Formats: sequence, C-alpha cells, structure tokens
Amino acid sequence: MSQRVSDEAAKKAMGEIISGASSRRHGDSLPNIHKVGSPPKQTLLQEIKHSVVETFFPDKPLHKFKGQSPFRVFLLCLQSLFPIFEWGRDYNLKKFRGDFISGLTIASLCIPQDIAYAKLANLEPQYALYTSFVAPLVYAFMGSSRDIAIGPVAVVSLLLGTTLSDEISDFKSHDYLRLAFTATFFAGVTQMALGVLRLGFLIDFLSHAAIVGFMAGAAITIALQQLKGLFGIKDFTKKTDIVSVMRSVFKSAHHGWNWETLVIGLAFLAFLLVTKYIAKKNKKLFWVAAISPMISVIVSTFFVFITRADKKGVAIVRHVKQGVNPASANEIFFSGKYLGAGIRIGVIAGMVALTEAVAIGRTFAAMKDYALDGNKEMMAMGAMNIAGSLTSCYVATGSFSRSAVNYMAGCKTAVSNIVMSMVLLLTLLLITPLFKYTPNAVLASIIIAAVLGLVNIEAIILLWKIDKFDFVACIGALLGVVFKSVEIGLLIAVAISFAKILLQVTRPRTAVLGKLPGTTVYRNVLQYPKATQINGMLIVRVDSAIYFSNSNYIKESILRWLSGEEAQRVKSGLSRIEYVTVEMSPVIDIDTSGIHAFEELFKSLQKRKVQLILANPGPIVIEKLCASKLTDLIGEDKIFLTVADAVSTFGPKGEGEV
Repeated sequence: MSQRVSDEAAKKAMGEIISGASSRRHGDSLPNIHKVGSPPKQTLLQEIKHSVVETFFPDKPLHKFKGQSPFRVFLLCLQSLFPIFEWGRDYNLKKFRGDFISGLTIASLCIPQDIAYAKLANLEPQYALYTSFVAPLVYAFMGSSRDIAIGPVAVVSLLLGTTLSDEISDFKSHDYLRLAFTATFFAGVTQMALGVLRLGFLIDFLSHAAIVGFMAGAAITIALQQLKGLFGIKDFTKKTDIVSVMRSVFKSAHHGWNWETLVIGLAFLAFLLVTKYIAKKNKKLFWVAAISPMISVIVSTFFVFITRADKKGVAIVRHVKQGVNPASANEIFFSGKYLGAGIRIGVIAGMVALTEAVAIGRTFAAMKDYALDGNKEMMAMGAMNIAGSLTSCYVATGSFSRSAVNYMAGCKTAVSNIVMSMVLLLTLLLITPLFKYTPNAVLASIIIAAVLGLVNIEAIILLWKIDKFDFVACIGALLGVVFKSVEIGLLIAVAISFAKILLQVTRPRTAVLGKLPGTTVYRNVLQYPKATQINGMLIVRVDSAIYFSNSNYIKESILRWLSGEEAQRVKSGLSRIEYVTVEMSPVIDIDTSGIHAFEELFKSLQKRKVQLILANPGPIVIEKLCASKLTDLIGEDKIFLTVADAVSTFGPKGEGEV
C-alpha cells in the first residue's frame, strides 16, 4: 500500500517533498520513498562570501595563520613568499649532489640554446645569457616547483622578436632594446598581479588543445626562421608566415645559399637528432642529448677557427659581450610613444610565458606527486621578470627541454637553478670571448632540434580521436601561427577556447533515459540500448546548469524530445505520453530565466495534457524552486528524490516498459 503525506505537512517541510509510493510497480521494490531535502537558507552575503572564497581562495591560504604567535606568523609569511625557507630546512648534502649534477647538465644545454634564442628575439647573445643568470636565482627562492628549469625559451623569444620588430623595424637601434626591457617589465607586472590578486584561474581558459596547436605552430615557424642561418641566406624576409619564408628561401636558391654553411648546419643537425633519438630510446643516456648542443658549439667553433671558414661566407656570432649584467632600470619606457606598445607586448608575452611555465610545472609535479602552488608560481615568475627587466634581461619562463633534462638528471630541489646560474656567471666572466667563431648554422640546428619536440603529433591524433572540437581548436591555432603570425595564432587559440565554452554553456546535452533490466537504474537509451522506456512516460535528463544562456534551448529540447517520442510511440501502437519526468541531478544551479523557462514548459505540457515531474533537484535548485513558488505550480507531489520513485508513483501498473 502506498502512503501520502498531507499537504499541510509538505508546506511545513518548505520543499522537503514526500512523494507517493507504490510497493510493486514495473517489478520495482521500493518500500521507502524518501523526500527531497531543502538546505538551510543562506543570506545574500553568505552566498557572495562562498563564491568569492571558492574562486580566489580555494586552498584556504590564511588557515595556517590561525592561533599562531606574531613571530610564527612572520615566519609563515616569509615561507609563503620564499618557499626556499620551508624546504631548505631539510636540505642536505645528498640532495645537493643531485642538484649539482642537474645544474651542470642544464647549464651545458642552456648556454648554446641561449645564444641561439637571442637571435629569435633579435637581441645580442649576451642578453639571453644575462637572463639565464638572474631569472633562475630569483625563481629558486620564490618558486614552488622542484623540477622546472628557468631561462629564455624559443616560443617567447620568437613572440618578442615579431611583436617588437612590428613597432621598431630597426632591431639594432637602442630603442628596440629599451622596448624589450619595457615589455619584460610589464610581463613581470602582469604575472605578479595575477598572483597577488589570485587570478590564476584565468590561464585555464586557454585549453590544452589550443596550447598543443599554438606550440606546434610556433615550433614550425621557429624552425622555418632558422633556414636563414642553416642555408647562409643574407637577404631574408622579416615576416614569419610560411609563404613569405619559403618564397624567400627559394628566391635566393641560385645565388644566396652558402654551401659551406649548409654542410655545417646539416651535419650538426643530424648529430643532434641522432643524440636525441639515442636518449629517447634509452632514458639512462639522457645526458648524451643534453651535452650534444655544447659539443656541437665547441667542435664547430674550433673547426671554423682553424679553417677560417668565416672568410668564405660562413656567418659567425663574432662578439658576445663579456661581464655581468649592467643595470637597465633607466632604460625602461615609463612614458612616451612606446609605453603603450611595451605594456601590450608585455601582457601578451607574460601570459604566454606563464601558461607554458604552469603547464610544465604541473606536468613534473604530477610525476613526482607533489603540490604546485599556482599563485606562488605567478608571484615567482613576475618577480624574476621584473628583476630581469632592471638588469638587462628579457622575458624568461620555464623551458620544457631543460626541465626534462633537469628531471632526468636527478634534481631534488630548485637549487639546480642556482647551480646553473653560477655556471652562467662564470661563463659571462670568463668564457664568452670563445664564442666569437661559433657559426650561426650550428645555432640554427640547435634551435631546430630543440623545437621539434614541441610538435606533438601523438597529442594531435589523440585530440582527433577524443574530441573533434578540440582538434579544430588545435589545428586552428597551428594554422594561424604558421600562415599568419604568432599573435594571430594565439588570438585564434583563445577565441576557439572561448567558443567551446560558450557552445557548451548555450547548447547543453539532454538525453532520454530508460530503465536497465532487473534494476531501478535509469540511463541514456543511446548509451545503453537495452534500457527500456516506461509506457506513458518520457524521462529526460538535463546535463547542465540552467541559466539565461541556455534555458530556452533546454525547454525547446525537452519539447522536441516529447514530440518525437510521442509520434514514434503512437505509430507503434503504444499509449500516449502522459508524464514528462526531468532528471535534474546534473543541474547544479538554476537562475530566474531557468525558472521562467520551466514555467513555460509546464504550461506547454498542460496544453498537451501532459504532467511535468521533477526528479532529484540539488540543494541550490530546490531552494530556488521553493522560493519562486514553482513547486506550488508543479505540485509538491510531483517532485521526487529519484526517477525510480517517480515511476513507482505515476507509472502504469504491471509491465509497462516500452
């Protein structure tokens, strides 16, 4: 026998609805039908507070300061700002041994890479070396990653080179250098502001698919740019798109290529690729690939020096300024016509650098199973770039190739960055004159070998298999970079990422549910073909929160399901649909537009002599339904805890499955 709770009791429960019960319907055995509970009512201030806390302070950063003495609070603040004071207490000689080896290894990799990357940014080689001296030192004290290796990277260097040269075409002018420092300063300010204001969630709006495509496109563009150094071409286009670059290469084929340069470049490119292949096949031989760029520089420099190949047209570095970083605080544009450009370029470069660093940091943190504090990373990145802009550096971030080598070499903490920084200091003080005869072709081959790993073919294929929209986002970003520019590619990546969000919000999925045989479980009939629908009832699940942006679409979608199913059932000789049950467990929230849409849905169903039933509304949803009196309109006896309860109450007796 079923038992009904009186209307008076239902009103006292404020939306805690008790639905009628039937002990045996469709083979279901439901001795207890539970009521839908309404949560304690929150004030507007409490709701705002909860939203702010979950958005900006989900990690509860102030929790550890409660009940502490003033001195202890000071120490905790110091540790929060400089994590080195926290993990440094447990530092020992064994850890230093691993960090020392790692630091030396990544230093041997970063020196030739830095000299090459400086050319991408259209800067003198010493500025990249300055960057690898200052930035890692700052990061080691403030960063939370144990594995990330800091310095100039190919993508950011290319981005700076293209955006800066758009403003000042003569990259040998002093204003170009000043604009580079200005962009670096504002990149740091942007990163620091994101950390201080705890706005790190903003970088999550750039999807993984868009990043994969952007990085692949940037890698192809960077590799194409190196054809100038690899072929020894003097008259080369300043544009970065593939059409302009290839036209420039083939245009100079008859008279502009230098065969000595080509032989040097291709020989060392083959050597670098072979060492990378060896390291990939045998992880223990990672050091072979790590030291191969330095070996290439040493051997090629010696070869050019003894043969004087530079007199036969082989382009060389010629000069790397010796000494430590000069101050550059007075070089930054804080006014004048280049201030706006410096801010714009800095914001773009800062966001790209931050996205790359956080992605790399999260990857290695997951591999070693430790927490990476995103806000601390932003603070560290911002501080090191601000400090760098004041000491003749340009934008630095985490390097994937160096971080991978750092990880494989057995680094334990960020001290490996300090070791690398000290090696760079010695290089600046003692070794830089030795790079005079280094051929540009070898630097080009080092860059090409380094960026090939950014073209992740496997990830792109996986995107196609998993999500076609993600694949489109990836390819769109890739083609935008390759055929237009780095900025356009980045814009496409961001635009497609936002388009995906908007599409998912405005066009959520709805599904018709059926009962799995022998259970009281109701699932999507497309996913489970054996699931049977209930005669006289349509069960629809809404897989999204219901807001102003999608409420009308959801209402129309439910009505379309009803029309289609009703026509099909009548054609099959089954009884007409008398009840539409909306399964609301995925609906985490509903706004006034959503409630209005349900009111319209209720009225539309009434005209068709169909009853509306709601199943399993969440706490926020049921609270808003009660507050809007929609529960009174629908009827409190038509709101259930589960679909099975609704079917047990209003479904036909006996075997009523379709």
